[in-house]
Amino acid sequence: MTHHTPRVALVGDRSANVKAHARIPVLINALLNREGVPLDAYWIPSHEAVDCDLSGFDAIYVVPGSPYESEAGVLTAIRTAREQRIPFLGTCGGFQHALLEYARDVCGLTGVMNAESHPDAPERLIVPLECSLKGHEEAVMVVPGTLAAKISGPGRRTERYHCDFGLNPEYVEALAAGGLRFSGFDDSGQVRIAELPGHPFFMGTLFQPELLGDGTHPHPIIAAFATAALEYARRPAVLAG
Repeated sequence: MTHHTPRVALVGDRSANVKAHARIPVLINALLNREGVPLDAYWIPSHEAVDCDLSGFDAIYVVPGSPYESEAGVLTAIRTAREQRIPFLGTCGGFQHALLEYARDVCGLTGVMNAESHPDAPERLIVPLECSLKGHEEAVMVVPGTLAAKISGPGRRTERYHCDFGLNPEYVEALAAGGLRFSGFDDSGQVRIAELPGHPFFMGTLFQPELLGDGTHPHPIIAAFATAALEYARRPAVLAG
């Protein structure tokens, strides 16, 4: 049977000023050369994602770069990945918006907002961090028995960040009760990784795995996401139809 090269939608507003965006071509080359996983990547600007049918892609990757030009487009892309069981990775802003989509569409918290775009909103799911993590490294404790642990190993890792906003801890219990699993925390207990049990691959990280090293050795989470895209592309035709 002939299989097509996995098609990955890169959802976000491409910018030369976002270091993670510049790393993506390097990572795609490294995934092919080191992991043997070819990917066809297509940039989808956030405003186009509102009406673009992403169901034909083999993976959806919401890249860093919040605030996005179209919050609605990003949320539509995430909902498509979640509902249609398409492998999904969201990093930094992608992580924040994955939480926002899940809170609104699954947990019924329809009024929650992102304080980066709506600083005066009464219900703020995404709030300023106590200390900015722009350009910083920080330890992440990966919870044993989770997908993140299967990918990266359980225990303490050091990850690179470039963000000022994260999950409001007041909503952790509600999101967990709604089925979301938190699989990575900083030393103070703040959420840094989220995943969705029962989904083939659905993960968000507040840190930017794109920034590991020089990009020639992809972060285990990015490598696992690429493998999930490959497996999705090669699924039996009866499942694809």
